[in-house]
Amino acid sequence: MKKNGIALLITMLFIIAITVAIGVGFKQINLASKSVNSEAFMIETDIILDDVLNILQDSKELDLIIKSKDKNIQREAFYIFLSQTAFIPFESEDIKMSLEISSARAKFNPNTLLNKKGTQDALITYLNLYEINAQYVNMLKDLMGGIKEDFSYNSDIFNQKPYLFRDYIVSQAHLNEINNFYIQTYRENKLKNIDFKNLFYYSKDKKKYTLDLNYATTPVWQLLLGCDKIRAQQLHDEAGAYSSIKDLVLSDDEKLSLKNFKTSFFEPIIYVKVEIIKNGLNTQIMFEYNLTTKKGTNFVYEI
Repeated sequence: MKKNGIALLITMLFIIAITVAIGVGFKQINLASKSVNSEAFMIETDIILDDVLNILQDSKELDLIIKSKDKNIQREAFYIFLSQTAFIPFESEDIKMSLEISSARAKFNPNTLLNKKGTQDALITYLNLYEINAQYVNMLKDLMGGIKEDFSYNSDIFNQKPYLFRDYIVSQAHLNEINNFYIQTYRENKLKNIDFKNLFYYSKDKKKYTLDLNYATTPVWQLLLGCDKIRAQQLHDEAGAYSSIKDLVLSDDEKLSLKNFKTSFFEPIIYVKVEIIKNGLNTQIMFEYNLTTKKGTNFVYEI
């Protein structure tokens, strides 16, 4: 009970702090201009983004999560924090904003496919559930293997798309280039049945990327263990208090499958989505923020 109280207090103080900071930012914007155009809107967006980053970096409440010597308190405080701050709305005069915070390590990073053959085999097994040809994995590998002077690619995707970026998969839009090529090649669209939104997270971090099992989505559990949806949903629903492999109560086969992936039970890296609406203009900014290093990375702007 005491641990829950500490975690809730940390979350409450953070929400108060960020609400005050965003409120001050809104006042500055409204005082500066009563009119709006696309250029001014971009400036206002940068102001709000700076406010969000500053409160994340200066938050003593978030520091308490990281600096706690009790690992159980760390995990519990982080879990409650993410649960309570999943969606925070703000509004002031003609500006509306929402802030969404979630774990940035809840999904599988396809750019780690080259790390282990077992990981590739696990993805092929998962795709087989949806009757997707194993060649799809080879197409994924082409988009993260870099430029090959001898043209020893696994598919001929670059014959059709010679300027396609091939160092790593950047986004869903980038993945759609592969998906469209696959559909054209095999004349079927079973890829539409895969929940890519909850399966993949795109990061150029290929070596250090670690899945946090306390936030793994249902499709990710299916990928990790090669299990059915019922078993995956059970593991997802019981998450939040996992601290070791024992807590998962896995079978021997499931334990063996899990070894193909880099996992942990506490990865204090959050995914932040900021949406701002003003006079019909809309922008979304997504980035991940490391609570330990206090750095934001992987910034994506959608206008």
